[in-house]
Amino acid sequence: MRFIGLMSGTSVDAVDGVLAEFESDAPSASFTTLAFASRAMPEALRRSLLELQQPGPDELARASLASIALTDLYAEVSLELLSTLGANQTGSEQGGCDQGGPVQVAAIGAHGQTVRHRPELGYTVQLIDGARLAEMTGCQSVVDFRSGDVAAGGQGAPLVPAFHALAFGSTALRRAVVNIGGIANVSLLPVGGGTVTGFDTGPGNLLMDAWCERHLGQPFDRDGDWAAGGKVDHVLLEAMLAEPYFGLPPPKSTGRDLFTPDWLDRQLAVSRSKGAADLTPRDIQTTLAELTALTIGRVCQAFGAGEIRVCGGGALNAHLMRRIAQIAAPIEVSSTAAIGIDPLAVEALAFAWLARQRILNRPGNLPAVTGARGPRILGAVYPAPPGKG
Repeated sequence: MRFIGLMSGTSVDAVDGVLAEFESDAPSASFTTLAFASRAMPEALRRSLLELQQPGPDELARASLASIALTDLYAEVSLELLSTLGANQTGSEQGGCDQGGPVQVAAIGAHGQTVRHRPELGYTVQLIDGARLAEMTGCQSVVDFRSGDVAAGGQGAPLVPAFHALAFGSTALRRAVVNIGGIANVSLLPVGGGTVTGFDTGPGNLLMDAWCERHLGQPFDRDGDWAAGGKVDHVLLEAMLAEPYFGLPPPKSTGRDLFTPDWLDRQLAVSRSKGAADLTPRDIQTTLAELTALTIGRVCQAFGAGEIRVCGGGALNAHLMRRIAQIAAPIEVSSTAAIGIDPLAVEALAFAWLARQRILNRPGNLPAVTGARGPRILGAVYPAPPGKG
């Protein structure tokens, strides 16, 4: 069975998609990545999505329009992936899903863009229009993966540890899989298929990206070069580490609701009141990178990981990867490319797998990770339009 997985994460920089083939319906079936595609987030849409992270006027209308634009971008990525199968095989010159022919795309799994995540209040909001996605692609589409877990008392996130266990589990050593997007999350995989745990460790790239954009006018710090040239301010670092979220026991998850530029400005004010030096913007960037590396490295050390595999955009930040390796030493640290999976494709692969779970009526969550009352089948299914599936 073939599935498409689509993801736009808390960095709000792109929509990534994969076409994956699973060898059978078996729960532990191996998979192959057949194609990868990505579209950069148009600046106007990116701004709209970032503005929707905080309360503002006319939110319902703005969110609806942003959802339409984002869904259209998801559809573009899907159609590019479908085109790799060939028009004769998909049954449509524009791409689509042929459930009866020799080539089969069973469904699209689309995460959507999180604009609110408040599981403690019983809700989480991801913008995506499942009906529109199905209509535009001709494919059965699965969306809204988090709500079922939240309804069962869970965090609704992270949802990727179950897939990480399938893709990266080891019979030889304890492995930590770290996804560094806007927020960083970790999957802790014991040897030989024991109980998988995981949670959001805190900021990944989002504070570094915001600070870089504020001071350099660039959306991110390429290779971590700017951060690499500064120095860590330990007064600021300790002020940030005093954030109560870091001391909460799992299950826990977080997002832009908490770790905003205003949050950083408050920590800067606290550190100055405690006698922090007059920091340069570059030193603050270095300290933000240290916060991300430290909160990841400490978790992996406490787990007793034998190795750390990193995916997401943070895997391309050379300075951040060096700091994680230094903090977590002697644990081996590398990107998931070292074991044959593109670090930028891992989250999209997870949503292809989650769509597969939904179509096969199997649970997609891990209660030990999210805190839900039990396993739940996740996702809302929108059928392909008549004649397309």
